[in-house]
Amino acid sequence: MKGKLTFLGTGTSQGVPMPVCSCHVCQSPDKKDKRLRSSVLLNIQEFTYCIDSGPDFRYQMLREQVRHLNAILYTHEHRDHIAGLDDVRAFNYIHEQAMPLYAPEEVVAALHQSYSYIFKGNYPGIPKVTVHEIDESPFVIDGFTFTPIPVWHHAMRVFGYRIGDLAYITDAKTIPESSRALIRGIPTLIINCLHESHHISHFNLEEALAFIDDIKPQQTYLTHISHLFGTHDEISAKLPNGVKPAFDGLSVEFNS
Repeated sequence: MKGKLTFLGTGTSQGVPMPVCSCHVCQSPDKKDKRLRSSVLLNIQEFTYCIDSGPDFRYQMLREQVRHLNAILYTHEHRDHIAGLDDVRAFNYIHEQAMPLYAPEEVVAALHQSYSYIFKGNYPGIPKVTVHEIDESPFVIDGFTFTPIPVWHHAMRVFGYRIGDLAYITDAKTIPESSRALIRGIPTLIINCLHESHHISHFNLEEALAFIDDIKPQQTYLTHISHLFGTHDEISAKLPNGVKPAFDGLSVEFNS
């Protein structure tokens, strides 16, 4: 069955434009150069899922007019991927139910630390969540299979996810063969690509293209893009056929 992925954000931890920066990318009038923190929305039949709830979560939900959210899946514990959790309160209130969260043990620990009032308190109005701790095994939500794709963000484990014939991977620097085997030949790949220079914990363009050449997807979209990479048009001109820079609001279809 058909699903749709919408890019809620395609930027780095500081977003684009970056505060105080006067570079030509941060000053660009092109809406494709306005990048919120990286996250995606999945729509499959009547179900809606979000991967990560960063600091722009509230605005992203408003922009895409999300009326119902069935679950949030987490990739890792960095603040640009978890900092918006408090804003699930609106969904709690309207739908009168806790928000299901799916996360590996490291993220569960970080959520307990960052949001201790959710898990220890009983104050009226605090977010209501139900935590499902996951490991590297595939798991099922509402009848749909999600397959974790373990990658390394420097020394931190990050989960990408495969859903049907689409894979979403963010904040990757090292991807072991066991994870590559989960997605080799996949029709649609989404992978982080920070910029062209070396970075300790993210793919640069050379590394991303080498990974794409190994996986051989039909179509690839780059995400988690820095202002140092250039404008959307400048990035597009640097990419081979079958590889495009994603942008906020872009939607792609996939088979779930």
